[in-house]
Amino acid sequence: MTNDIDLHVGKRLRRRRRLLGLTQQQLAESVGIRFQQIQKYECGANRVSASRLFELAESLDVPVQYFYEGLSKRDEAGGDDTLAPDVLSQKETVDLIRAYYRLGERPRKRLLELAKSLEPEEAANDAA
Repeated sequence: MTNDIDLHVGKRLRRRRRLLGLTQQQLAESVGIRFQQIQKYECGANRVSASRLFELAESLDVPVQYFYEGLSKRDEAGGDDTLAPDVLSQKETVDLIRAYYRLGERPRKRLLELAKSLEPEEAANDAA
C-alpha cells in the first residue's frame, strides 16, 4: 500500500532525475543499487530509507529537504502563482527548462520578459 509521503518523495526523485537528464540506470549505478529499485522508489511502491535518501540527494545535487518540499500546509498555500503539482514532471516542461539554461544570460532575460509579456492580462494584474 502506497503512502502519500512515499509517493511525493518518489515524484520529487523522478522530477529531479529527469531534470538532470539521467536515466534510472545511471542514477541507480551512482548509489550502488539496481534500476528496478529506482522504479519502485519513483512510483512510491518502496519507501526510501534515510541513508538511501541522503545518497540520492548527493547524487542529484540537492539537499535532502528537496524531497519533502510541498508537503506542509504552508507550502500548499502559496497563492495563485503556484504551479500544478505535476507540471515539472512533464517532458515539455523539462525540455523547456533545459533549452532555457543552454542560453546565455542576456537571451534568457529577454526570453523571460517575452514570456511575461504574453501572460493573459488578468494574470498580470493579479500579480501586481
